[in-house]
Amino acid sequence: MRLFSKLYDRALRWAAHRYAPHYLAALSFAESSFFPIPPDVMLAPMSLAKPQCAWYYAALTTAASVLGGVLGYGIGLLAFDAIQPTLEMLGYWDEYELAKQWFAEWGFWVVLMAGFSPIPYKVFTITAGAVVLSFPLFVIASFIGRGARFFLVAGIIAWGGERMERALRSHVDTAGWLALIVLVVAYLLLRK
Repeated sequence: MRLFSKLYDRALRWAAHRYAPHYLAALSFAESSFFPIPPDVMLAPMSLAKPQCAWYYAALTTAASVLGGVLGYGIGLLAFDAIQPTLEMLGYWDEYELAKQWFAEWGFWVVLMAGFSPIPYKVFTITAGAVVLSFPLFVIASFIGRGARFFLVAGIIAWGGERMERALRSHVDTAGWLALIVLVVAYLLLRK
């Protein structure tokens, strides 16, 4: 089934929209504190549609993501008791407990790695606030981790250009279904 090809084509059209940078910033901000969809889904096609703007898009994504992370930190610091039931209901409680344990051991490095990894960053921003990680260290680690991730994504896509676009187009359905399978398996393993 060619579901992901249609979504890919739609994402490329949206990426060329004149307000796409605004949507990218809003998505990046929201994803760092409460929204489940990572900004890479907009950053990659936007960098492909306008490779000359890839570094700008990466910087915008990084800045908005760190600001969203600050909101997540604030939620963890000031309102953790209020959101705890939501974390449990959404299935993030086990991840929160694991993140809390990691913070106790590695602090700054956890935020840095979480910013770069595909693990839901919001879990770490909220946990950083809940355990009262040093705020300046949190911001620095967020800029480094998120920036590394988003500049890598934008750079690879912009560098690949037409070749990358053709490769993505020919393999997008296979990659989409594989990513979905990996996410489901990872979710099932983390739930245990």
